Amino acid sequence: MTARVKIDEDLPRQIADLASARGYDAATVVGQGWQGASDDELWPRVQNEGRWLITADKGFADLRLHSVGSHAGVILLRAWEESRRAYLELAAIALDRLKLDDLAGAIVVVTHQSVRIRRAPLK
Repeated sequence: MTARVKIDEDLPRQIADLASARGYDAATVVGQGWQGASDDELWPRVQNEGRWLITADKGFADLRLHSVGSHAGVILLRAWEESRRAYLELAAIALDRLKLDDLAGAIVVVTHQSVRIRRAPLK
């Protein structure tokens, strides 16, 4: 099964192109007309679609709100500067290093120095 991803409105739309080129089913918040939705509105919509959320919004990676295993997955891009180039670089790092199908329910934090993965314990 191929993981499905949703690119949050705070990131360049080209990240969806990167994900699609790597075989993922990618959609954007803006492409669905969901821009401006609050986090509380957006989160259930994304989860109802069974999609990973790729975002720069730290709130979606808050383990107190979204514990690992309780959702499709989150990739948080933590750029050293807020620029299109920096976010595209981080997205490429994540999509090249990770196999999302094997990490369902994880929270992944990607920086230029590291990729940290929090996943649910194996059963």
